[in-house]
Amino acid sequence: MTHPGADPARSWSVVLFDLDGTVIDSAAGIVDRIAETLRRMGEPVPAEADLLRLVGPPLREAFTALGLDAARAEEAVLLQRRIAAERGPSAGAALYPGMAGLLADLSNAGIPLALATSKGQAQTESIADHFDLTPLFRVIVGASEDDARSAKADIVAETLRQLVAAGVDISRPVLVGDRGYDVVGAAANDVPAILVEWGYGSPAEADGALATVASVDQLRALLLG
Repeated sequence: MTHPGADPARSWSVVLFDLDGTVIDSAAGIVDRIAETLRRMGEPVPAEADLLRLVGPPLREAFTALGLDAARAEEAVLLQRRIAAERGPSAGAALYPGMAGLLADLSNAGIPLALATSKGQAQTESIADHFDLTPLFRVIVGASEDDARSAKADIVAETLRQLVAAGVDISRPVLVGDRGYDVVGAAANDVPAILVEWGYGSPAEADGALATVASVDQLRALLLG
């Protein structure tokens, strides 16, 4: 669906993609790693439904939402990253059907693509390599390892900066994501957002989005016309 006043039928000079819940279904792996982190730290492990709600925001926010103070949340972030390194960040993740083809079609149509995610930079690059997506993106930007860059607005800003440095036209950008965090982070940089319904968000999180789509075919129509 589109929203009043929206004009999704336009040509985009560049498309930014969120990763988790948009390009890949990574919930199982993320939930498993968060649960394992909590177990190793001796913290209570919430029900799976509660853990699923933590997929999307930066890790530190997720652990803070579970009641950990700043120091324990920092400890949890570092431990979770060690667990991801042990198991491989692509463990428990799969490409959403049709997404690899859409990314390839956009690239072949001459539309520059970027990956902009709150997942850690090293994990993001590893996942993109694992699924053979790296050649499709002009820039890949994740959270910095010190989390100085973790908020979605900062991720989008850095992505745009790197695109400009790479000579990409960012005059007509759009971001594709699945959570309200993506809409807010994009808006902070004057970038419209299209929300996909197959991710981890809820209908309420679509407020402010340019459009929402229920299928890859609908997304293709908005991005390629």
